[in-house]
Amino acid sequence: MSQIIVDSAKTVRRLSMDAIEAIPESLFDIRPEGFNNTIRWNVGHLIYWMDAYRSLCFSAETAIPSSYAAFFNSGTKPADWTATPPDKEKLLAMMARQLASVGEIAPGRLNEPLPSPLTFGPLTFRLAGELFNFGLMHESMHLATCGSLVKAASVRSAGVSAS
Repeated sequence: MSQIIVDSAKTVRRLSMDAIEAIPESLFDIRPEGFNNTIRWNVGHLIYWMDAYRSLCFSAETAIPSSYAAFFNSGTKPADWTATPPDKEKLLAMMARQLASVGEIAPGRLNEPLPSPLTFGPLTFRLAGELFNFGLMHESMHLATCGSLVKAASVRSAGVSAS
């Protein structure tokens, strides 16, 4: 089962990268009405949390710039940014590096207990695989949000009413 989680992680990340590659960067910073964040924020959020899940699950050292926390951690938003966030090319390159690192995960490590249980809202994770698998669902949810943002931003940039 652990190998399936590793393989699924690689598949989800490849699908994410393909979808993001197809989005014009001109849509990355549009925040349509009804959305809290932008495509750029969601992509960076995927990167930030994949790095965090690797650290929490496998005690891996962070492999992303320290600035990513201020840009993309939960609770942040583009309206509060005071510096220039990474461009699409840099985000995709970071995603590619993370994809390679996912391929290096020894499946047996997913069966290891976390140093202490980790609780996110109503969810409690005790094993590395439980948390890492949740990360795949998290990535999928934000990828779906990117798809919704593309549709809404495309309508907005075309000057067509969304109603």
